[in-house]
Amino acid sequence: MTKQITDNIAANPRFLQFVAKRNAYGIIMTVLGAMAYYGFILAVAFNPQFMATKMGEGMTTSIGVPIGVGVIVFTIILTWVYVRRANGEFDDEAAEIIHGASK
Repeated sequence: MTKQITDNIAANPRFLQFVAKRNAYGIIMTVLGAMAYYGFILAVAFNPQFMATKMGEGMTTSIGVPIGVGVIVFTIILTWVYVRRANGEFDDEAAEIIHGASK
């Protein structure tokens, strides 16, 4: 990529909007993931009695186990959603901006 093309891209207001949108999306997804993990840790720290409650009479599994698995599944889904959007919408928009700057 030549300096002229990179200058054209940097001067394009559509590129600046794209960067802002992509960054905001990344921040939102990061906050959601962090909330899930830190929320679980805080629940363990501040409400251990609830997390240690058995799931049923005579069962050995506590409520904390499926909640922990849920946190992991949630972050896997969150990652999948991010990657789909990044590889679809964001890559397509970036390609359009680069193509427009190459003219």
